[in-house]
This record gives sequence, structure tokens and C-alpha cells, in this order.
Amino acid sequence: MISLRQHAVSIAAIFLALAVGIVLGSGVLSSSLVSGLRDDKARMRDDLQAEQDRNSVLTERLNAADGFDAAVAGRVVRDTLTERTVLMVAGPDADPADLDAVVATVEAAGATVTGRVSLTESFVDAAGADLLRTTVTNVVPAGVQLQTGAVDQGSLAGDLLGAVLLVDPGTGQPRSTPEERTLALTTLRSGGFVSFEDGTVEPAQAAIVVTGDGGGGEEGSGNRGALLARFAATFDTRGAGTVLAGRPGAATGNGPVAVVRADTALSAGLSTVDNLDREAGRITTVLALQEQLAGGAGRYGTGPGAGAVTVGSAAR
Repeated sequence: MISLRQHAVSIAAIFLALAVGIVLGSGVLSSSLVSGLRDDKARMRDDLQAEQDRNSVLTERLNAADGFDAAVAGRVVRDTLTERTVLMVAGPDADPADLDAVVATVEAAGATVTGRVSLTESFVDAAGADLLRTTVTNVVPAGVQLQTGAVDQGSLAGDLLGAVLLVDPGTGQPRSTPEERTLALTTLRSGGFVSFEDGTVEPAQAAIVVTGDGGGGEEGSGNRGALLARFAATFDTRGAGTVLAGRPGAATGNGPVAVVRADTALSAGLSTVDNLDREAGRITTVLALQEQLAGGAGRYGTGPGAGAVTVGSAAR
């Protein structure tokens, strides 16, 4: 018969063997695990390097394409806007370099830029909505009737500025006197809603509204994008054509280009371009304005909701 002492020794031996096995096994497992992790890290490093190399190649190709587009831009747009007049309107986040580049392309197309008006941060700030609406309604020229559907500050301001800064497409004549135009602009500037240089803004047949990335991915940016979208769309109804052009971010989330494209009523009349940071987008903006002046509209670029890469290309 096994004594209690022998039984205790046997149990102790079992636990000792188990402990030794765990220690030895852990050492082998740890070594195997570390080795595996090192291999995974090496593979991830190689994959990352491969992606970086691929990105570099694509960037070089894109820059080369930009260089080519810049070289042929003048020939592509030549005479597309001959004897046309164009007003430039910049949104609060518009890149000055984009604006200058578009102006150069518009002038290469044969058009005359009649002025530049910039919308400020206060223009799209909800806190100033009531003041902007009041300001607009107080400077409406005697012969101008604002549209009844323009109720938010973006639409109201777009309707007023469209009326005073775009000529009547039917008659080709301004709807306001120089004094009325000056009063509207200077009053809006005094309120902090627009900026411009005195004596540099004259009425035009058509307009290009330039935005940046539009803050489409920023929290709380929905109202800003919608305001600029409605401004551009209402502004468009007063003239012979308007294009809203911006950087890729403007076509995502609540960006102004995205807002227009999501609303069939807005996109039916207003053309949009979403790659203004590239030479191809600037060329497309001019071609889209030419299309607008002929009575057409489109959604162009490479972002969400674009119908085609450029005017006349196959639908996406």
C-alpha cells in the first residue's frame, strides 16, 4: 500500500515536472514567437517600401502629365472664350495660386476678366447670417427683384451679387448703375462679408467661383459647403453661365461641389470641377464655362459624383 508520504512525493514530482515543462516550453515558444514577429516586421517593411516606391513613380507620372497639360493648355483653350467677359469669385478657403492660375487660363482662352471678389469667413459663418440677410435686403437696386426662393444668406447674397455683377443674358446690359453696384459691394465689404479692390470690378457675362478643399471632411462644415453651393447656384441664374471649381476635398463629404452634385436642381444648371489643383482641372474649368455659355452643364473631374473627366470625354 502507498503511504501518504509517497503519495505527497509523487504529487510534488508531477508539479515539478509540469513547472519544468512550462519553463522549457515557454522558452521555445518565446523564441519562435519573436522570430515570427521579426519576419512579419521585415515583410511589412518590404511592403511599405514597395508602396512608397510605387507612390513615387505615380507622383512622377502625375507631375509629368501636369507639365504636359501646362505646355498645351494655351492651344487647348485658345479662342474658346473669345470676346467673353468673366468675373472671378473666390470662396473663403480658395488658394490664391489656384485663382491666379485660372485667371491665366481664362485670359489664354481669349476672355477678359472684369474683376475679383472674395467671400470672407464671415460670409459663411452662421453667426453672421441675420446680419448678412439684412445687409443684402437693404442694398437691392431699384430695378432688381430678388427671387422669392432665395431665403438663406448664401442664396440671397448670390442673387444680389449676380444681379449687380452679371449682365442680363438677354440684353447684354447691366441690371444696375455703377453707383448701385458700388453701394452693394462697399456695404457688403463694410459688414466684413466680401473683399475687393476699389475700381476693379465690372459686370461680366459669366463667372467662375473658386473654392479650396471646401472643408468637406471637417466637423461642422456642412452649412459652410451648402452656403457656398447655394450662392454659386443662385448667382448662376442671373448670368449666362457659372462654374464652381475646387480642389478634391470640395467634392467629398459636405464640400460645396459635393452639395451641388447631390442636388439635381442645383447641378442641372451649375457646372462643377473637382481637380482645380491640377492643370487638367483648370483647362476643364474653361471648357466647362464655354459649355455653360452654350447652355450646357456638367460634373467634371476625378472625385465622387463626377460624370466625366473633362468636357467632351466619355462618361465615367
